Amino acid sequence: MAMTSATIAFSIDAMLPALPAIGAALSPEAQNAAQLVIVAFALGMGIGTFVAGPLSDALGRKRVMIGGAVVYSLAAALCTVAQSLEMLLALRVLQGIGASGPRVVAQAMVRDLYAGRGMAQVASFIMMVFVLVPAIAPLIGAFIVAGFGWRGVFWAFVVFSAISSAWLMLRQPETLPIEARRPLEVAKLRAAVVEVLSHGNVLRAILVQTLVFGTLFATIISVQQIYAETFGRAESFPLWFGVVALLSGIASLLNASIVTRLGMPVLIRGALAWHMALSVVLALAWLTGLLPGIWAFATFVVWQVSVFAMAGFCIGNLNALAMQPMGHIAGMASSIISAVSTVLAVTVAAPIGLAFDGTPVPLFAGVALAAGLGLFLARKLREMG
Repeated sequence: MAMTSATIAFSIDAMLPALPAIGAALSPEAQNAAQLVIVAFALGMGIGTFVAGPLSDALGRKRVMIGGAVVYSLAAALCTVAQSLEMLLALRVLQGIGASGPRVVAQAMVRDLYAGRGMAQVASFIMMVFVLVPAIAPLIGAFIVAGFGWRGVFWAFVVFSAISSAWLMLRQPETLPIEARRPLEVAKLRAAVVEVLSHGNVLRAILVQTLVFGTLFATIISVQQIYAETFGRAESFPLWFGVVALLSGIASLLNASIVTRLGMPVLIRGALAWHMALSVVLALAWLTGLLPGIWAFATFVVWQVSVFAMAGFCIGNLNALAMQPMGHIAGMASSIISAVSTVLAVTVAAPIGLAFDGTPVPLFAGVALAAGLGLFLARKLREMG
């Protein structure tokens, strides 16, 4: 499940070293627009999640995961011949739609077998393995760009998807028996949507997850420019990104160890409060010139670790909270939760990323605001018995 879910991380993080080359080749007059290659993928992923879950409820988990992998791989192959940024963005949306199959259905498969804090613990272990991909993806992307150009990165996506799909087919049994499947009937689908969105605790968890995803996406689309233009470290960016990912992976391991004792809401609120405070302090320090130049880069790396660590403490726990009362419609619920949080997260992340002014201040400020709103909403999150 971690390998399958890591398709998302690889599809985003391996692109980061390629963004300058894509901007220069396809959008030389507005190279900042290359960020939209990441946003387009996230948008497609959000759109695709609306259908992946219901399809998996009707057809079974593995069929939908493999079908999504096929769409993902075909779109990636077509990206290698895109001649304009607009065409590349359209294909990235399609690639994101394909990636939504493995992403959403992986969550439903876990919910088929686990619930509550047990699901949160399993999700944390998946997240711990998942975080190794961001640690090496930018290095792989930089190597491919140096040897084969930015188009070669998309062939790497095809290979990665083929390996994870083959592993899934050979090793993972189907978790949804035929007698438990739900046919694609409009009335039942409508009833499932109403049930998910009318449940107060589930809705709060979705909104908090939206804001967490928004901070994560905003950081990912901005970080390469900050390393390159603010700190002059474009060449070493993949190495630093890998270090940050590995350090933040400790958060997922720690969450898996303590979530069964402390509970999910406590960890979510603590992570959001800490990161909001850190972002506010660093934004003010940067604006007032109180941060010595020699420490500016070090504190930004610490802040970036905090972003990824916050995700490690929040995403698995929020998914488990939202899915806890929805086991009887796990596929549909996973689709709605993932789709709403991902699509809305794009609307949070894109303005923050495009506000880049040569400093990390817009990123600090935007993330502080999102984390603060998330903390406000998380105050009423409860575990359901």
